[in-house]
Amino acid sequence: MSKKQTQAREPMFHIVKRSSLVWWKSWLIRILSVLAALVVCSIITVLLTGENPLGVYVTMIDGAFGTKRRIWGLFQNVAMLLCVALAVTPAFKMRFWNIGAEGQVLIGGLATAACMILFGNKVPTLVLFAMMLVGSMVGSALWAAIPAYFRAKWNTNETLFTLMMNYIAIQLVSYFTYIWSVPKGSGQIGIINGDTRMGWLPAIAGKPYLLNIIIVAVLTVLMYVYLNYSKHGYEIQVVGESENTARYIGVSIKKVIIRTMLLSGALCGVAGFLLVSGTDHTLTRNLAGGRGFTAIMVSWLAKFNPLYMVLTSFLLVFLQKGATEISTVYGLNDSFSEILTGVIIFFIIGSEFFVSYSVKFRHNEKEGA
Repeated sequence: MSKKQTQAREPMFHIVKRSSLVWWKSWLIRILSVLAALVVCSIITVLLTGENPLGVYVTMIDGAFGTKRRIWGLFQNVAMLLCVALAVTPAFKMRFWNIGAEGQVLIGGLATAACMILFGNKVPTLVLFAMMLVGSMVGSALWAAIPAYFRAKWNTNETLFTLMMNYIAIQLVSYFTYIWSVPKGSGQIGIINGDTRMGWLPAIAGKPYLLNIIIVAVLTVLMYVYLNYSKHGYEIQVVGESENTARYIGVSIKKVIIRTMLLSGALCGVAGFLLVSGTDHTLTRNLAGGRGFTAIMVSWLAKFNPLYMVLTSFLLVFLQKGATEISTVYGLNDSFSEILTGVIIFFIIGSEFFVSYSVKFRHNEKEGA
């Protein structure tokens, strides 16, 4: 075979995994990816609508920060999404693909609503809050422990198992929503204890969502400390990196799996408690609002770092609020706003490839040689 034929078959480039990348370079790549996404969105906007792209972006900002009510709504949604992201992070860091956060949040909300409806006017306020919080955490933790036990005992596929349990949780909530519906048979519970507000989280300084935000902020710090400075966090990391290594150093993989999923489910229960008691004051099958799936993206983009998840949660909620405002102002359907959101998220996810890998061109290697 001639030298010319050999060179013709050589690839023009190949992909090499980076050993490490300075933190500011990784964030520069992410920022550049967002800017590139905005350029692409501008082109799409002009081609499909003829609207001024700058006006569209101003509308997005106004949709998130236009009024005080919108700002507090933004922070509330960020806190709820962050709470679910904190819940799935320990499991994902352990390489246990918990796709069932949606259902676990619903079970927590169901337990909270049950306590509010059945005991709202029968026990003191503090006792009621304790029952609601403990009930939601225990219920969701046990719900999450079911697939964890089957994975630890029989090595079942946790992705399908947790996904299927979402549908069971949805039907359970639908059933009790019908049982507790007001008026009877309407299929809707309505506002729970609207006359007495028993079981409603109190407003702080006149801000009804502030307590939710404070609770999630505390959980974020605790989760960061737990994952990075505790023995349990170390065991989660070891199991996630190599189960063989974990066995070699004496870590019980079954125990870590079940314990971690109990924690993950309990935090989903907290999210359900906050949504029912602090935000919606009712229960529907759409209580989680897709947060269980969006939280996976939040956790993954932040590299399972709870502090970085604050930024990724804010970004995704901002895009959602902004896209909704675009549809309203310009009279466009939801599909257009979802296109813009999808493009930006696609570029953000794509940037992680260039953070982890570099592209080496053949002529560069020759010059280096």
